[in-house]
Amino acid sequence: MRASLASVSFPHVQLAANPHDRTGVHRSDDAWLDERWADPSSRVLVVSGTRIRPVDGRLQWLSPVEAPDGLRVLLGEQDGTTYFAVVVDPDEAPGEKAEWFGLRGILPHLADRGLDEAPLVFHAIGLAEWLFATRFCPRCGGTLEPRAAGHELVCTGCGKGQFPRTDPAVIMLVTTGEPGSEDERCLLGRQSSWPEGRYSTLAGFCEPGETLEDAVRREVDEEVGIRVGEVAYFGNQPWPLPASLMLGFVARAESTEIRVDEHEIEDACWFTRAQMKAGAEAGTLVLPGGVSISRSLVEHWYGGPLPGHW
Repeated sequence: MRASLASVSFPHVQLAANPHDRTGVHRSDDAWLDERWADPSSRVLVVSGTRIRPVDGRLQWLSPVEAPDGLRVLLGEQDGTTYFAVVVDPDEAPGEKAEWFGLRGILPHLADRGLDEAPLVFHAIGLAEWLFATRFCPRCGGTLEPRAAGHELVCTGCGKGQFPRTDPAVIMLVTTGEPGSEDERCLLGRQSSWPEGRYSTLAGFCEPGETLEDAVRREVDEEVGIRVGEVAYFGNQPWPLPASLMLGFVARAESTEIRVDEHEIEDACWFTRAQMKAGAEAGTLVLPGGVSISRSLVEHWYGGPLPGHW
């Protein structure tokens, strides 16, 4: 019998299970910020451009006095501790550049040792990615100055303010057949750049003026030629790579003939639960990583954990 969604603790949910208080009301309170920065119990994560350096498999949270000069970003408070990030130029970051990793390289450390850190790290990296990408005012091309503890950029020319952006992306598991039956199948696809045997759920960005459900239907039709009817919301996951919010859905197919676009998708296949289990155990089917909402979608449909991952 398949497990219910409520009875399963999915890794993508665990990554957001301990959110911090973002203390937005203090972002422009210079006196409060100075007081918290002067407190030796406050913790600081150093971000080199958009990268973080783990030491001995763990992320380093420094005291303010240990932190290098850079743009101070207020992350918020958690369990009585105030957290900051300091964003520094990669050329001025301590250590070798090879020691610094992007978020994809950090995810295994978060999953293995630091699930409680994940919301703080996602917040820090998301802002760092936005600061890196937003160099000039999009209205007049003027110089931007950071405000609100790193959460706003204001043009020195026209005065227009810029705020962090999040791009909604839909990610979906498409199914066909009698729900819960041995013959029910789910659809997985692969890109040509992936190693042999790697398959995942389909995904794509929501376009302007489009509902999330229609984005699911359009992306599935464009990528594999499958017509989708019912679309049910599953869950979401912040994914600052560089600035996405992954919105997960389970979609019911109204057609089954696959026609891959050969641009984004190289191959797509229908899998029964028995075929998925056999492939995962043999290593011929390599499923998404455990911390991704894609993995959660697959295991929710399958009804339990599966071996192997990216």
